[in-house]
Amino acid sequence: LRLSLREGSARYRQEQFAAAAAKFSTALELCSKGFAIDDPLKSSPDDISRLASFIESKLVVCYLKLGQPGIALSHSHRSIIQNPSYFRNHLRQAACFRCLQRYSEAARSAMIADCLYVLAGGTGLETSDLIQLYWQALIQEALSEEETFSVLYTPFEKEDKADTIKEANKTFAEKHPDYTQHIFTDPHGIHLLPERAESLPDQQYLLTLGFRNKEIGKTVEKSVTRKLPICPGQKTPFGPSTEEETETFWENTGKKVMAVMDFIGSTKIKDTRSPCARAMEQFHHASLLGRLQRGQEQSQVMSQVMAELATVPYLQRVSQEDNKLLQSLTADAMDVLAGRTGDRVWTKLEEV
Repeated sequence: LRLSLREGSARYRQEQFAAAAAKFSTALELCSKGFAIDDPLKSSPDDISRLASFIESKLVVCYLKLGQPGIALSHSHRSIIQNPSYFRNHLRQAACFRCLQRYSEAARSAMIADCLYVLAGGTGLETSDLIQLYWQALIQEALSEEETFSVLYTPFEKEDKADTIKEANKTFAEKHPDYTQHIFTDPHGIHLLPERAESLPDQQYLLTLGFRNKEIGKTVEKSVTRKLPICPGQKTPFGPSTEEETETFWENTGKKVMAVMDFIGSTKIKDTRSPCARAMEQFHHASLLGRLQRGQEQSQVMSQVMAELATVPYLQRVSQEDNKLLQSLTADAMDVLAGRTGDRVWTKLEEV
């Protein structure tokens, strides 16, 4: 294992990234077979996880350098699952999403990286500022690519929330007249913007969204304002439907709704609905992909779900009830990735 790591590092320094990836893959395989430690009785599972995460992170960079961001993204998810509290793992994930032009998800990864850096006691003001500039640029990139909706952030000072929301909706209509088919302000969760550390570090915002398409807007509002996210837009959400109907729904509605949900998540660390709300949105996405027989895409979404769930306890306080749900959903995600079927917690939530 040490030899593979040394050779991989040497090839990496020589910028022989394909050869380095092969060596790191060998190291990862040896690690998974139990060769990560000299004495199993004198080491903790955390030591093995950190080593596996380190190897995965090296593979992320190798595949990014080789121009294969899709493979790099899978390794970035696994590096986070193994070590979710390390901010650089999330920055690498942001880089993968950015290369794939998934800017909203990249912005969320950068936001989480900044939060984890600060929570871990990161004292480099310049580092935090750089992460926030990256996060800000990704948000702007996401909006510049988007034609379905537009947004407005309103500073929130904890006064009468109903009046603030009413005023925000009115201001949005004046500023964005092309997106007034449906307007609403997210009532759950306060949003954060990448303010520079020396300016307004604790400023909170309300997010108002406006849509060109009324149905898309109503579907997004329904999902955002419910206690738990729902599968968007189907008359019988979890009833049997043909693959053709599912494909039509995904292309016309589902894909656009998920794009909005991804953007909403790019400025919201905590969700008052549930700490697992973001993961549940992705579970819906994975369920649709499963019905469309897109197994590879479904697996990647489920890996993303596991990375999201692994990170939740480092971002916010989790109640006993939420922790039980968190563990159950993680087990469900592992079942889906392993190709197992059965009566899972997620299946029951869908039925409810």
